[in-house]
Amino acid sequence: MASTLTTLHRPPTLKAGTSWSDAWRRCLAVAPEAFQDDRVLNLWNAAWQRDGRALPATTPVDGSPIAGPPRLDRSTAQQAVRASLDQHRAWRHVPLDERRARVAAALDALTEQRELLALLLVWEIGKPWRLAQADVDRSIDGVRWYVDGIEPMLAGRTPLDGPVSNIASWNYPMSVLVHAMLVQALAGNAVIAKTPTDGGVACLTLACALAAREGIPVTLVSGSGGELSEALVRAPEIGCVSFVGGRDTGAAVATAVADLGKRHVLEQEGLNTWGIWNHTDWDTLTAVIPKLFDYGKQRCTAYPRFVVQRELFDEFLTAYLPAVRTLRVGHPLAVQHAEDPYPELDFGPVINAAKAKELHDQVAEAIDRGAVPLHRGKLSEANFLAGQDTSAYVRPVTLLNPPPSSPLHHAEPFGPVDTIVLVDTEAELLAAMNASNGALVATLSTDDRATYDRLAPQIRAFKVGHGTPRSRGDRDELFGGFGASWRGAFVGGELLIRAVTHGPAGERLPGNFPEYQLMP
Repeated sequence: MASTLTTLHRPPTLKAGTSWSDAWRRCLAVAPEAFQDDRVLNLWNAAWQRDGRALPATTPVDGSPIAGPPRLDRSTAQQAVRASLDQHRAWRHVPLDERRARVAAALDALTEQRELLALLLVWEIGKPWRLAQADVDRSIDGVRWYVDGIEPMLAGRTPLDGPVSNIASWNYPMSVLVHAMLVQALAGNAVIAKTPTDGGVACLTLACALAAREGIPVTLVSGSGGELSEALVRAPEIGCVSFVGGRDTGAAVATAVADLGKRHVLEQEGLNTWGIWNHTDWDTLTAVIPKLFDYGKQRCTAYPRFVVQRELFDEFLTAYLPAVRTLRVGHPLAVQHAEDPYPELDFGPVINAAKAKELHDQVAEAIDRGAVPLHRGKLSEANFLAGQDTSAYVRPVTLLNPPPSSPLHHAEPFGPVDTIVLVDTEAELLAAMNASNGALVATLSTDDRATYDRLAPQIRAFKVGHGTPRSRGDRDELFGGFGASWRGAFVGGELLIRAVTHGPAGERLPGNFPEYQLMP
């Protein structure tokens, strides 16, 4: 009996072969040109450069040290941009068939290193294994779709006059950033990317090393946004700026590109909302609630706000609370036995301990000012290694009626925090769903199709679902945003190709520009 009890209470251990040191050794073996000793290198002028000041970094998974970004200064970044322009001028004349072959070869190499890329995402940004693999797979599959169908999309179009500069957030290094870079290169442009400040440098370095080996003109640099913005946003060599991130930084980029008349794609955050009005299909809602917490809602298309008809609130809670209580949180690589499969989790840590503290403080302040806590998960029930640092983990929380003074009332929390607002009229419903002056996605759950058809066009989101969540989309699905959630050209499908190429004289791209808004 004692032996059985010992087995039942065995503390979790790290899955075999998944430590950071294991991942790092594999990186050194796969791409020794890009990984040296304990640091990554910058890639510019078609060569890996041991420059920049390598900053210390820690993983959100357990607070232990990992490789940090080698930050360049402004003058070196400007040299990198000028070198990228030289690459661009040569690459834009490479025949399409050769570009396709090189990008396809890069995709084959990424596929071969799929598990290593996913493991790096786990350690660098805290993604559970299932979601890390999905990020890698979506990148590869999405670019293959363009490789197979690019020819008609490029008919009558030419590459831009300079390289595309990519500045993206840390949450989707592969399926957003690497995907965009390879498609931009396929369309005939050299590409530049800045590694996100908060994580993903090793994953991006490995992906870029595999692409560069195939002769794709990739530049990868690290540095602070303030230090590098002059080169990556304002430099005359840049043909287009592609940005994914928050509204504060995005607003500064938007001002710069507008002043310069530069092609741009600026995806910014918005408060995506889910409305409940004259609704009875509660089983469907219960089933989808856990999926909305994937990666701790650290997604641009997460739904952190429910706007609920007051008279349905009791039925909503009956559907919502049992679902949110099933959420699985913990160390993404902690298992009972070293050879066990990866744990099935909804989310692990948020991006860092500072973000976790910010969320804790916002929740505490909102409750202090009158918000009603409806659910607070318990990290004591999460699956952690013995004695590990858990400072970047946040329990799921649901608050009713956050006060207007709280950031949780009007902004996206970017963490596992749901807020609920009650309304009595359709006008209140629409006002609450449009609280952030534009969003990327929204959903309205209502039994009556005519009600949906009447209200959905008044919701200020690029995509509005009828009882189902919307996502960024893949392949031929378009993507953009309304209001302050998007500036510049829309993307997705052929619109991504149009955004990074020149078309007929006088062409007006679908998008949200200072002088016009044009829906596709």
